Amino acid sequence: MKYSALFEDEDDVFLGSPESKLMDIVFTANNDVVRFDLANFIKKRAAMELVLNEHFGDDFDDKVKMLMVTNRDEVESKMKSLCIELMGEIVSKSE
Repeated sequence: MKYSALFEDEDDVFLGSPESKLMDIVFTANNDVVRFDLANFIKKRAAMELVLNEHFGDDFDDKVKMLMVTNRDEVESKMKSLCIELMGEIVSKSE
């Protein structure tokens, strides 16, 4: 028996993964806010890739892919954290 199902509420706003909640917010929040925050997210990602390339050379992408496989749990945890952070940024600006 799944005990976690006993505590689930159909109307719970937190039901679902952080990624699915982020997608809900992206599609329902103020379009200008979403565009601004996604542009900032992509800009930060671009800067991170430049830093990685500077420190690890052109094969940094292979190292990233390897890390995604070897440290799957840590990557998933960080991904959830980033989704929650981005949700917070979008929601706080959409009020």
